[in-house]
Parts: sequence; C-alpha cells; structure tokens
Amino acid sequence: MEYLIHIAIIISIYSILSLGLNLILGYTGQLSLTHAAFFGIGAYAIAIGETKFHLNFFLALLIGIVVAGLLAIIIGIFLGRFRRDIYALASLGTNVILFSIFLNWTNLTRGPLGIPGIRRPEIFGFIFQSNFSFLLLCAFFSYLTYTILHRLLKTPFGLTLKAIREDEDVLSSFGYKVKTIKTTAFVISAIFTAIAGRLLASYITFIDPSTFDFNESIYFLSVVIIGGLADLRGSILGTIILVILPEALRFLGLPSDLAANLRQILYGLALIMMILFRPQGFLGKYKM
Repeated sequence: MEYLIHIAIIISIYSILSLGLNLILGYTGQLSLTHAAFFGIGAYAIAIGETKFHLNFFLALLIGIVVAGLLAIIIGIFLGRFRRDIYALASLGTNVILFSIFLNWTNLTRGPLGIPGIRRPEIFGFIFQSNFSFLLLCAFFSYLTYTILHRLLKTPFGLTLKAIREDEDVLSSFGYKVKTIKTTAFVISAIFTAIAGRLLASYITFIDPSTFDFNESIYFLSVVIIGGLADLRGSILGTIILVILPEALRFLGLPSDLAANLRQILYGLALIMMILFRPQGFLGKYKM
C-alpha cells in the first residue's frame, strides 16, 4: 500500500509541473527547456528556507513563489525576444546557467553534497508526516493547479495564448503586446513548476543538483508531448504513463544500473513512437 501511495505522490507532484509546462509549450507554442531549473528553484527555496532560516513550509512556499516569479519575469523577458528554435536554444542555455549555480554556489546550496534534513509541511500544529497525509496535500495542489489553469484558459488571455501559437505576427498587427503576454504565460508556468519542486523537496527531504539538470527538462517535455499538447487532461495522462512505465522494470529483477539505462531507453522510444504516429500526443489538439 505504501508503494502505491508513493507512486500517487510522484504523479501528483509531476502533474503540477506538466500542467504548468503545457501552458507555455502546448498552448503558447514555446519550446521551453528551462523548467528543470525552476523545478530546482522551488526545491532549493524550501530547502534553504527551512534548514537555514527555519521558516514554516507555507511561508517558505510564499517566499519561493515571489522569488521564482521575479526570476521568471527576467528570464521571460529575455526569452520573449526569440522564437521557435532560437527560443529553445536560449532556454537551454538558461537551464545550464541555473544548474551551474545550483552546483557551484556551495555556500548557499552545498553544491553536489545537496541539502538534507528538509522537514515535512506543518500547518496549525499538524505535520504531514505520513505519506498518506502528504498525498492529500499534493493532490490538493494538483487539483488547484488544474482548476486555476482550466479557468484561465477559458478567459480572453487563454484564447490569446492559442492565437500566439498560430501566428504571433498577425496578433501583433492587431495591437496585442505579444512579448508581454508570452512573458506572463512563462511566469505563470514557472511558478507552478516551482511549487512542484517545493513539494518534491519536502517529500524526499533531500535535494541535490542532479535532479534539475538538462535531462530532466527533456523528461518534462516528453510527459507533455506524450500526454497531449494544449490539453490539461493530457498533461495528467502523460504524467501517469511516464511515472508508471519504468516502474515495471522493478519487477524484472534487473540490476539497478541496467534498469536506469533501460528507463531512459523507454522514455526515448515512447517519445519517438508518439512523434511518428501521433505527434499531438494522446489527447492533444496541436502538433509540435
């Protein structure tokens, strides 16, 4: 039972991230490779806030949202100058820079040693110590993320994002401030990604830079593409598929190093098959 709860927690956390990423990748059409860094920003905000400044989880969460939002504004303005392939390359470079900060700013992040001793969330004296209670917390944040984004996409802002995906030049000709809208979408996406990182750090109670490198950004993209571009339900479906798929390897009795390599091969094969036969993903409405 504990194993199933663990899987459900991971699905809930990564669903928040994939929902946020789908906003910028699926709806706005911007191929962002920097979300692993914002995943890390959220995790380090909680880890540093709790271990160094002894902040409550929810206070550290709020501070982390502000920090992630401000940083996302700066990065979003920078990336908003580019399109398509150049946008992807610029976002990749941004991820590399932030990963290097996680790895080398040892006075703050402890570098490759990581930060242990992260506490579970506490509210009004209740500690989410058991995995079941933590699952309820993660499920709540996942549901809240889905609800907020679902309602947001029904507004004129959401319709504008889809128009940017189709042809941002036409939208600009009608007087829309496309760069501002793209930056706003990027900030919203980054904030939800950071929230997912905070939950992961509190769950595993330890973080190090290896969790937030470029490979993780590729994994996040795979989740969204396989589940379906521009469909929030697809983000959740993609998360379920790519979390459960490699778990089957645990029951084959393979050595851990071999199982890790096979897991990457499975991700790659799944992504290639989807691009070849259903490039919009299982539930998606657009193609890459």
